[in-house]
Amino acid sequence: MPPWLLVVGLGNLPHPNTRHSIGHVIVDVLAARFGIHRSINRSVGGFKGRSDVLSFSDDIVSLTLFKPKLLMNITGPSVVSALHNTVKLPASMVVIHDSLDHKVKVLSVKLEGSANRHNGVWSVIDALGANADFYRFRIGIGQDRAVDPANYVLPDMPLDGLLHWNGVGLDRVCHELGRIASRNRTI
Repeated sequence: MPPWLLVVGLGNLPHPNTRHSIGHVIVDVLAARFGIHRSINRSVGGFKGRSDVLSFSDDIVSLTLFKPKLLMNITGPSVVSALHNTVKLPASMVVIHDSLDHKVKVLSVKLEGSANRHNGVWSVIDALGANADFYRFRIGIGQDRAVDPANYVLPDMPLDGLLHWNGVGLDRVCHELGRIASRNRTI
């Protein structure tokens, strides 16, 4: 049986296609690329869909995509509910979120550690009882230090950013998901 990963995209449904909702954007693009139909799942509070067998590079994986309905800063309980209803182990979960600390279009993979001032990640860690033993795909959105962060993350993402995460950026996401699946084969 192939490794099973839960991929969670953090974002705010009222603000689609913004820098702050890049996690939602990437989950939507993954669903489109692999033909994964998602539907509202009231028991976990978001949109969920699953594919039993996908190929990432040389790795076969079973993938569940989850896009929480709650606002990002309070999304932890619904993410943990999705985790408990799917893969069970935090190490089999990947949370995709925006990062002001990384340059635009950069994907930084992290396992464990602090939330680094990201309230959505903090909410997930808190809902897991301070367990941070999950993967994070920190998506660089850069930072304009002359602008208040809230005013920077909420406008629509520039078109070149959306196109990047629909193309070469998504290829990198898929490559990293394959690497995690390969590591989780032994779990």
